[in-house]
Amino acid sequence: MSITAAVRRIGADVLDLARTRLELAAIELQEGAHRLFGYLGWAIAAALCGLYALGLVILFVLVLFWDTHRLAAVGGMAVLFILATLFAALKLRTGLAQRPPMLPATLAELRKDAAALKGEQDDAIQA
Repeated sequence: MSITAAVRRIGADVLDLARTRLELAAIELQEGAHRLFGYLGWAIAAALCGLYALGLVILFVLVLFWDTHRLAAVGGMAVLFILATLFAALKLRTGLAQRPPMLPATLAELRKDAAALKGEQDDAIQA
């Protein structure tokens, strides 16, 4: 086998390896996007239903206490919403801090490939 043929074969193998990894990354991105849009749709539906319910509850409380304690009712509702906002912001912050890394399978395969190219194939297989 000539050097040119060996270089072509190595180049073809590297391209095939890169193509496989890109296909894996694309599949993972598609699955992630599909999940994200599903979550987004349900989140929008829940938010709209929650807002309508919340508006009706506020209206009910204000009408109920309008003649006797209207300022206390408005102040109580404001405090309730401030606390709910703080709770939601903290949950969002915690969720974002604990999210898993993107493309975990692709990154694992790329680590295995890099280890194999460095001659550490035995260590990569055991891990």
